[in-house]
Amino acid sequence: MKIAILDDYANAAMRLADWSPYDVTVFNDTTTDHRALVERLTPFDIICLMRERTPMPATLINALPNLKLLVTSGPKNASIDLNAAKAAGVTVCGTPSRKTTTSELATLMMLALNRRLMPEVASLHGAAGWQTGLGRDLAGLTLGVIGLGNIGAQMAALGRAFGMEVCAWSQNLTQARADEVGVTRMECLTDLMAASDVTTVHLVLSERSKGLLKAEAFAAAKAGQVFINTSRGPIVDNPALLAGLVKGHPNMAGLDVFDVEPLPADDPLRATDLIEAGKLLLTPHLGYTTEATFTLFYRETVAAIAAWQADAPIRVLT
Repeated sequence: MKIAILDDYANAAMRLADWSPYDVTVFNDTTTDHRALVERLTPFDIICLMRERTPMPATLINALPNLKLLVTSGPKNASIDLNAAKAAGVTVCGTPSRKTTTSELATLMMLALNRRLMPEVASLHGAAGWQTGLGRDLAGLTLGVIGLGNIGAQMAALGRAFGMEVCAWSQNLTQARADEVGVTRMECLTDLMAASDVTTVHLVLSERSKGLLKAEAFAAAKAGQVFINTSRGPIVDNPALLAGLVKGHPNMAGLDVFDVEPLPADDPLRATDLIEAGKLLLTPHLGYTTEATFTLFYRETVAAIAAWQADAPIRVLT
């Protein structure tokens, strides 16, 4: 069996799990060109995916005659066409995941932006050589959480630990869930944006959430607001966000996720003066990229391959 490990940017797969029984090829880059992907992946019986970095639509699955097993890190992967895989006789398995990594990164971004970490570091290393401005305490601010699932609830707890008031909104949020987590439920998105000093997005990407954060929401943003998205890029209308940042609504933003990943070199987000001004912080989808998480992903990927070879596949996605 020939095994391909895709999109191992950190070159960590072989170090974090025991692949010694297998014939493995690791790809550290990402390509989205269909023809190049078919040429690259045709020899392989098993393909190991890192989340949604390389999508597996029907056109690609059907073009890979040797493919028998897909293993994705995490318990689900919306970029795999499961119906096409089933029709082609390809088994699709997942792995467990960890629950705290994304909320930790969102908190880091919240702290970095409010305390002006990046511009002050740049000042220290630049001509000024020392402080140039004042940061803002989190204590006493209001944290607005968009999406109150597992990660959103973690953010609420972290916000309270810093002395923040916490409110929340989502299209499905009930009063019972808000009471369970101990947050104030907002009636609509613009109300949350108007009330929050810091807003953090923790929604699942769907047709209903795609483009949800647009000009109307940013126009309602409270003066001085810090906006953070560590969920999925397409939830936010980035042109509307950039336009809002120029006007000060929101005042600052941190983005860990993007419409296209890796973020293209010519993307407008990279070219804006807002980065140098300390108004925009971009990170390369670090929300889940930790040693512990990837150790779990890759070891459980190996376990899924072994179970499938024993005709007892585990965590089969349907």
